[in-house]
Amino acid sequence: MEFSREDLAEAKRQIDSTLHKLRETIKTFESKENAQRYKSQITLAKRRVRAFEIADWFIANELGKDICDN
Repeated sequence: MEFSREDLAEAKRQIDSTLHKLRETIKTFESKENAQRYKSQITLAKRRVRAFEIADWFIANELGKDICDN
């Protein structure tokens, strides 16, 4: 499937924004008095962060190819 450079750049921007929000969510849950109570939410958020980091890497890599090809 082909994506335009603009599509990839916008997807990366959205992923970066979501990553920021997820990381803040993790901080919030971990700082709660009874953080153990939120263990499943913390685990889910951390897994999502990792998935978005991987997607972000692939998009950045793809965008970097365009720069090298020009």
